[in-house]
This record gives sequence, structure tokens and C-alpha cells, in this order.
Amino acid sequence: MKKVLVLPGDGIGHEIMAEAVRVLDAVKEKFGLAIETDNALVGGSAIDATGVPLPEETLAKAKESDALLLGAVGGPKWDDLDMAVRPEKGLLGLRSNLELFANLRPAILYPQLADASSLKPEIVSGLDILIVRELTGGIYFGQPRGIRTLENGEREGFNTYVYSESEIERIGRVAFEAAQKRGGKLCSVDKHNVLEVTVLWREIMDKLAPEYPDVELSHMYVDNAAMQLVRAPKQFDVMVTGNMFGDILSDCAAMLTGSIGMLPSASLDANNKGMYEPVHGSAPDIAGQDLANPLATILSVAMMLRYSLGETEAADAIEQAVSKVLDAGIRTGDIWSEGCEKVGTRGMGDAVVNMLNS
Repeated sequence: MKKVLVLPGDGIGHEIMAEAVRVLDAVKEKFGLAIETDNALVGGSAIDATGVPLPEETLAKAKESDALLLGAVGGPKWDDLDMAVRPEKGLLGLRSNLELFANLRPAILYPQLADASSLKPEIVSGLDILIVRELTGGIYFGQPRGIRTLENGEREGFNTYVYSESEIERIGRVAFEAAQKRGGKLCSVDKHNVLEVTVLWREIMDKLAPEYPDVELSHMYVDNAAMQLVRAPKQFDVMVTGNMFGDILSDCAAMLTGSIGMLPSASLDANNKGMYEPVHGSAPDIAGQDLANPLATILSVAMMLRYSLGETEAADAIEQAVSKVLDAGIRTGDIWSEGCEKVGTRGMGDAVVNMLNS
């Protein structure tokens, strides 16, 4: 029996997670899968209930699970809290405690949604990029960090950007292996001309390259990579980069696909145990209004089944069901266009479940 821990989180997390669990239940029944789910608090909801963003009970359940399914965390309600107890610390705590160092973010443009992208269809049609982001190191975790008062009385904020050879090598191997299974092209993104950390980063990537002769390795500065994602995104197959650069570039790539509400992600440890979540946030402005697009979370279920639970057939079935729903012209508001049927969060979940059962 495989164990999945469901973490709805905050804002629209509860609505989109409800639909994702319905889809998981549907494939469990369809394929006879031995998967059980449990629920726990994280983020703002955990702060409200326990005073901390990652309760010990949640962490204990997470460690006992084979995979985690997360909605979203955070919102204006908790913005004035001290940085140490903000909702996002719950998410970072799960990543670090579970050693989920490899973040896989696909940016795929469904052909049915080519007109929804902010770029011209000929620029983005057929887009299929995988961004591999290092997730447990870099400036988000580096020490020392904080806000201090200088001798002249002025306050100064400081963070430390640091990566070890072993951290770079393990994320590099994930990226090279991903490229082997895709188009055989890997672009490593750094700031080699300014940051010593990324001088080392580039050295390690070059060192790994001969072990993967079937992969073409290239390097690109992060500012140029951001520009190229908008100018000619289909030049990329797999991109690999550090935590902060990956955070920014993956959100940039997400919008090429028409809606951030369409994109799943996986955060994996060395043994493919993972946490799966949509790349979008908690969107508190539309929470509880049946407006949120649940497809990114539903597609995260597919990634979970494929990478952590080894249920490829069920994963394929979910992805095919989503594609058929889009073929049928069913859309939530964020991807709606003239001539399509507009539905809410629950309606989109209904549509995917019905396709699975048809």
C-alpha cells in the first residue's frame, strides 16, 4: 500500500486539491491501485491552528509517506508575521527536511491553448521545456542571513549565496539524465561572469558532460536566458539552474503556455520520493469562488503517479483525460476564449473525472 499525504494549504489550495483527490480516487478505482491518502496542515492554515507553519505532526506524516500532494501556501493574512514563521517556511521546511533537492517544472503548451499564450502562436506552438531547478541550496538557504544595524545606524539586509560541489553534481546528474530521455539538449544557466558560485557551477557541469556523450551541453547567462525564453523559447529542451534563478525562470516559462494554472511540478529526493504541486500560488483573491483552474494540481497527480508511485498507465490516463477535456472546449476562466464552454473549479474536476470514466 502506497501512502500519499495531502496538504491543501491555503487560499485556493482547498478547492483545487479537492478536485485533484477526486481524480486520484477515479484512477485508483479504474486501475485497482493500492494507494491510501491522509491529510495534514501546512502554511497559513497550520499557523492558525498550531502557531507554526510546519507542525511536527505534519513533518512526521510526510516522512512516513511515499509522496506528498500540495495545494498552495501563503496569503496577505500572514504577510506581517516574522520571516521565521511565515507560511512559506512550511514549504521550505518540507523541502529541506525531506531532502527534495530536484525540482522538475515542465512548461508544455497544449495545442488547444495556443491562442491563450501572450506570445504569437508561431513562437510557442509545440513548446515543451523541462526546467530542472536545484531546490535545497543556494541563496534561499545559505547562512549567514538576516537584517543587521551598521555602526552608522543604517539597517542592512544580507543573504549568502553558496553551493557545494556535491550539491551541484547531484542536480547536474538529474538534468543530464532527463535530457537523455528527451531531446538530448541541456542548457545550464548561471551568472559565470559575476558570481563565483556559478563559476564553480559551470566547472562541475562541464566535468559531468563527458559522462553523457548523447547530451549536448550549453551554457547561458541568466539574463540572456530570460530574454531567450520570450524571444525563441523552442530552442530549449532541458534547462538546469540554481534555486533563485530557477524560481524566476520557471515562472517566466509558465506564462508562455497561456496560464500558470496549467503547470504541475515535482520536487524529488535521491530515491524519487517527491512532493507534487502546481506552480501557481494560493490566489486568495479568488479563493472560495469556484474560479480557480485545478488542472495544474490534477496534472501534478499524474506526475506523482509516474515518478514516485510507478503507475505510468494511470498517469497517462490522467494526462489524456485532460487533453480530451481541452479538445471538448471546456475551459476555466483563465484559459477561456470565445466559443468555449466556461466552467468553474468543480466543473473542470467533473469534466476530467467523466473523461476518465468514459
